[in-house]
Amino acid sequence: MQKNQLVRGLAVVSQVLLIGALILMSQPAQAHCDSEDGPILSSIRTALAGGDIAPILKWITPADETQIKSLFERVRALRGQSEEARAVADQLFMETFVRVHRAAEGAPFTGLKPAGSAPPIMVAADRALETGSVQSLADSVANAVRMSIIERFNHALERSKSQNSSVTEGREYVEAYVTYVHFVEGLHDYLSESATHGHAAPEQGHDR
Repeated sequence: MQKNQLVRGLAVVSQVLLIGALILMSQPAQAHCDSEDGPILSSIRTALAGGDIAPILKWITPADETQIKSLFERVRALRGQSEEARAVADQLFMETFVRVHRAAEGAPFTGLKPAGSAPPIMVAADRALETGSVQSLADSVANAVRMSIIERFNHALERSKSQNSSVTEGREYVEAYVTYVHFVEGLHDYLSESATHGHAAPEQGHDR
């Protein structure tokens, strides 16, 4: 039983890695709102330079607006004192903003990340929005999932041919079978759950 549970757990981990952007929300810390690769930090810099906070308020909840607006005004005032003051003030605002944003999602803040730190699937998802086409991304993810199902199926099928030859080979078949079936089951369950709750995310307006 414990072995089967372990195999199922490994299958779920594989699912997370393969579907990428589709299930990164099951692990909020994987989001790239704290990375230079994401859209938030560049938007913050633009807001600080231009003095218009409105475009970045969509990334926080209404309950956090007062805090962020107040800090924005104080940081804007400090920026004019010197280059050093500007750098320190900007860093403080970016860190506070991202911390507040992530807290609203139930995710911890572990510092701002440099460019190149975001998962490639997140970068690809952003690029799809920038170009206005998701076809390449959808095809890539779909093909990765398809190949993973086929690999697990073929492994289970091959093991099934000798499953009754010995207890050892029988157990190898069971392990391959469980890996294959639970991988497919995990995909189905996640997609079914996403379809059920598909209209919730747009209302939250966060970096999902």
